[in-house]
Amino acid sequence: MRLVRFDDGGMPRIGAIIGQSVVSLGAVAPRYSTMLSLIAGGDEALRMAHSALDSAARTTPLEKTRLLAPIERPGKFLAIGMNYRKHMEEAKRIGAPVPTNQYWFNKQTSCIAGPFDDTDPGVSQALDYEVELGVIIGKPAKRVSVEEAKHHVFGYLVCNDVSARDWQSHAPTFTVGKSFDTHGPIGPWIVTADEIPDPHTLGLRCYVNGELRQESNTAELIYNIWEQISYLSTAFTLDSGDILATGTPSGVGVAMTPPRFLQPGDVVRCEVDGIGAIENKVKSRD
Repeated sequence: MRLVRFDDGGMPRIGAIIGQSVVSLGAVAPRYSTMLSLIAGGDEALRMAHSALDSAARTTPLEKTRLLAPIERPGKFLAIGMNYRKHMEEAKRIGAPVPTNQYWFNKQTSCIAGPFDDTDPGVSQALDYEVELGVIIGKPAKRVSVEEAKHHVFGYLVCNDVSARDWQSHAPTFTVGKSFDTHGPIGPWIVTADEIPDPHTLGLRCYVNGELRQESNTAELIYNIWEQISYLSTAFTLDSGDILATGTPSGVGVAMTPPRFLQPGDVVRCEVDGIGAIENKVKSRD
């Protein structure tokens, strides 16, 4: 199932994609009125959503629907750095220290934006892009093994880990430079885990104004998704709805010679096979 949040006359609603239409899941709203509650509801909630699809009468064309970020603000939005070997090599070339463990940082959840919303550069003069496969946690995970980890995934989406590189360098935690408002576009929907039998075979690409900048496959992850979940859950509980951005491949703007940062008017398109694409235009600076 492909689950969405969409704008219904100024009100956010939950729906699903069928063909080229958005089907409202209003029938589940009395019990599961938000995507976070639907995810926390587990298998029972998904069964209700499937039943609602079978009986739904209200549909709207996808092209006429404004899609919102497919999940409201979760408890955590975590991203792993340098998790593709070629990206690690380009980061090392520009002076970044090479991690010896999984290298995680926070993106504040207030940065989350819709799949086609504009990106506000804010005060940054070094705006960059990072296409990533995003993972949505379903059943809470605490000290789970690598083998158990897959049972804690609700679904997948596309992420752009937009980065203010000049502010990213202000502190070793990266948090401020990774968390400007609108710097976390996600979507276009959540593809439930049953539709992605192996998330480690997915091609991903990033285009800037139609120019291919990044291209790789999740088979190239240094730490795979199950290892990521196991590692994080050893330290703290991963809750229903938490987002994990699993790493970006080489080709980021900061590593080019000379660096090629995003400018107002640029359009960034991030794609992941089996999921879809998000596309965000950089706004003019105020």
